[in-house]
Amino acid sequence: MQIKKLFLQNFRNYESEEFSFSDGLNVLFGKNGQGKTNCAEAVFYLCTGASLRIRHDKQLIKIGAEYAKILAEAENRYGKVTIEAIIFENKRELRVNGMKINKNADLMGHVNSVFFSPGELRLIQDGPDERRRFMNISISQTSSAYYTALLRYNKILDQRNTLLKNHDTSLILDTLPVWDEQLCKYAAIIVKKRAEFIEKLAPFAKEFHSFLTDGEEELVIKPERKYEGDEAEIAKTLMRRLGNNYEKDLRLGFTTVGPHRDDLDVMINGTDAKSYASQGQMRTAALALKLSEVQIFKELSGEYPILILDDVMSELDLKRRKKLLKCIADIQTILTCTHTERVLYGAECNKIRIEGGRIKG
Repeated sequence: MQIKKLFLQNFRNYESEEFSFSDGLNVLFGKNGQGKTNCAEAVFYLCTGASLRIRHDKQLIKIGAEYAKILAEAENRYGKVTIEAIIFENKRELRVNGMKINKNADLMGHVNSVFFSPGELRLIQDGPDERRRFMNISISQTSSAYYTALLRYNKILDQRNTLLKNHDTSLILDTLPVWDEQLCKYAAIIVKKRAEFIEKLAPFAKEFHSFLTDGEEELVIKPERKYEGDEAEIAKTLMRRLGNNYEKDLRLGFTTVGPHRDDLDVMINGTDAKSYASQGQMRTAALALKLSEVQIFKELSGEYPILILDDVMSELDLKRRKKLLKCIADIQTILTCTHTERVLYGAECNKIRIEGGRIKG
């Protein structure tokens, strides 16, 4: 998968600009605050229908403009594809090859991307929400079934939690089994897909981490909770766990078991990375996870995703910068930085200097 051209109109600090990308390494460079990350964000948005940086799409519109437009010309193994998003204050329009689509599920998979920035350190050091978010974004790009199940699960979960706050206990106990049956149906899909993802992720992460640390550290990734059996058996297990926690859920007013509470265990040299790893160790572990995600996309789709590295080099020492460049040699990469001479070390690339939301020669 490769992106050939990107057109931005009224997006963030861009008024109107067109980018041309090469098949290999593309370096967006310039001073801080000029729009490098905004360009990278636009690419990720067209791949996933969402931004990693904001909650409301209207924040993507240039101040004073009525709408923002992002358009990309890309290629995947099936041929050329054009993806377009027009963002208004209260709505948006998505098109693939000129055809309007109404759901994110129909956007996923045309062009995949993996995004990594220094902020991704929270993947290791923060709570379970961040690791679930990592899995949700990654799996959704290659599985529309997962994405749809996740949407439906979260909707039913909200309804169940609302019910748990009702003061009529008899009504709650009569109604919960109805919600639980639907909840477990979608939960089983989520759990199964996550298990398959982690099974692929763990060996890749171990291998990349060993390469980045010269074999001095071992990274182990495993699910915090293991589920046995097929989807039907998983659904039964979850149904039983929900039933066993009725009293607790009623007391707390929310659902205490299910995939929305699950986590990943991340271990470095046998110790919990969240609690004991240094900042440098966490950063390397997070990078190993993201590089592993790239390999999973390649295995599942038959082609590499677009790799977006936002200001990553500034956070790595010289040895790891050079190792990272080796890892991405065959992958179309969009890398942002302030000084190219500090990160490229002779690597061939397409350099694009950004200044004030404009490409400068």
